[in-house]
Amino acid sequence: MVADGAVHNSGTQHGGVAHVLVAADKFKGSLTAVQVAERVTAGLRRAVPGVSVEALPVADGGDGTVAAAVAAGFERREVRVSGPRGEDLTAAYAFRESDGTAVVEMAEASGLQHLPPGVFAPLTATTYGSGELLRAALDAGARTIVFGVGGSATTDGGAGMLAALGARFLDAEGAQVGPGGGALASLASVDLSGLDARFGTEGGVDLVLASDVDNPLTGPKGAAAVYGPQKGADEADVETLDAALAHYASVLGPAAGGPDVADAPGAGAAGGIGYGALTALGARFRPGIEVMLDVLGFAPALERATLVITGEGSLDAQTLHGKAPAGVAAAARARGIEVIAVCGRLALPPQELGRAGIRRAYALSALEPDAAKSMAEAGPLLERTAEQIGRDFLR
Repeated sequence: MVADGAVHNSGTQHGGVAHVLVAADKFKGSLTAVQVAERVTAGLRRAVPGVSVEALPVADGGDGTVAAAVAAGFERREVRVSGPRGEDLTAAYAFRESDGTAVVEMAEASGLQHLPPGVFAPLTATTYGSGELLRAALDAGARTIVFGVGGSATTDGGAGMLAALGARFLDAEGAQVGPGGGALASLASVDLSGLDARFGTEGGVDLVLASDVDNPLTGPKGAAAVYGPQKGADEADVETLDAALAHYASVLGPAAGGPDVADAPGAGAAGGIGYGALTALGARFRPGIEVMLDVLGFAPALERATLVITGEGSLDAQTLHGKAPAGVAAAARARGIEVIAVCGRLALPPQELGRAGIRRAYALSALEPDAAKSMAEAGPLLERTAEQIGRDFLR
């Protein structure tokens, strides 16, 4: 399927020489953002040999964020941490020593990808490993940490993360509460005296909570109700988790001494880890794609571009609410540069594409309608699609 958004300001005439910027997110389940850029580049050059192409894989704070940072020149660093079920695993973060910026992706330690297929732990999955990743970045000398949250297996409000950073969560008997959101129902007190002092207003570390969702912590639009079922929570589990998170907030909030942020944008991100970061670590929330474009150097790359190609696995209503292609298109439109999108599946009409600043969208489903085959053959299909884009826009 090809949809035309009817934005007709052609950027390919800028300076008379085309320079294509490929700034696409991953095709989830098929291609990483780096692979998307490689395939698009190959297809464009098949149509127009020697065309100038610059690849800048992007992410919106969810899984794939560290890989995008590494592709942009950050150093990949690995550390052993606890997984969502307490298992030992290797996770990575990205570090740029020149300015002390680290990119930490919570899914690397606490993501759904670490659970066996069909196995979930909605009440007990912990973010402890995410806290260990944050501590590793601090120990490396990070002064700014972009904390990408998404793709989590957890709904513990960030309690595990805070425990890894020195907080203590105690029941009425003074014993440490167990892992996961379900155990928070027995929480009686929180001791933050041992929390890593490098965070907070006096710690000097700028912690940026990067997320593509703005859900509150609890309620019908909260972490448990909206995202719990994706993590294996049934109706009873959702009720248990929502009540436990509300109780957790009533105890942690006063212990932290700051304003109530349970309803703040991002508090419900990644099973409520956003709430823990905002409340106890002094984090500030920014839409994930905005902060990632800044960190990845998108603005100077955009200045060199005459055409931008963006995309993700599915272009749909969610794309328009903080996903990477929408952020890329908005920035390009502000500079009058034409944007083309590629995707596996297209579920947006031309009018909505146009309002988002996307001139035309090309879907792999136009070449292979069978979804399973399209995902399995996404690489070759994307090359063919990019070749068509080259013929349509660069000749």
